[in-house]
Amino acid sequence: MMRPARSRSRRAAALRAACLGMAVLLGGCVTHTSGRQELTTASDQTAAQKRSEIRMQLAVGYFQQGQYTVALDEVKLALAAEPDLAEGYGMRALIYMAMGERELAEDNFQRALKLAPRNPDISNNYGTFLCGAGRETEAFKLFDAALANPAYQAPATAYNNAGACALKRKDYDTAEKYLLAALKTAPDLAATNAGLARIYFERRDDARAGFFITRLSKVARMDGLSADILWLAIRVQHRLGDAGAESAWATQLRRHHAGSPEYAAYQRGAFDE
Repeated sequence: MMRPARSRSRRAAALRAACLGMAVLLGGCVTHTSGRQELTTASDQTAAQKRSEIRMQLAVGYFQQGQYTVALDEVKLALAAEPDLAEGYGMRALIYMAMGERELAEDNFQRALKLAPRNPDISNNYGTFLCGAGRETEAFKLFDAALANPAYQAPATAYNNAGACALKRKDYDTAEKYLLAALKTAPDLAATNAGLARIYFERRDDARAGFFITRLSKVARMDGLSADILWLAIRVQHRLGDAGAESAWATQLRRHHAGSPEYAAYQRGAFDE
């Protein structure tokens, strides 16, 4: 699943010239002064950096609320304060992506990566964008670039996005590789368990599919699951012959997605369509 670039402590004053292109953990990059290493702290921020940080925080908040035009204005103000802020272009790319402005989104992703080619969050988000555009081969290169960065604080996100991209083209072996890696990194993510359940369902490995559906039921909020995932869970339990579990998942599908094509398929018993 696609999300905004993670905010680091003190934002990523991170990927600017002072850090010499090095990734930043928890807001500190190492610089060299008189032969000694010093950590960048809040007191080192300029007034412009502080203004852009506040604007970026506001932009993320408005983006998450779906107020895209307001979010764009906040990003504009952040970039006015710091014109070379890679995260600003990355955030703007996500906003345009959500608005369906694909050309503008890609332009901003490219500008962001040009400014910060080693930023794993931007690579992951751009990879998600490219996968959605049917450019999976390019997307995998970006996912792998994000995962190769030892400073990346959210590798499970990129593993899951790469797994979902592979599932999109029914490349189950590649999807399994990425999702098992995600499972090791963050075992309780709903997306990971749902993705693995889908792989094994498609392979007709029903016991493994059932295992991950059971895990999904323990880690996920039912109202946060899509109709597609709930329908998958129903079909897995139907194959396993567990009528009670099948009925329980069907109740969730009816409760949260009664008007969906998946619920209509359940009603007509189309388990193998």
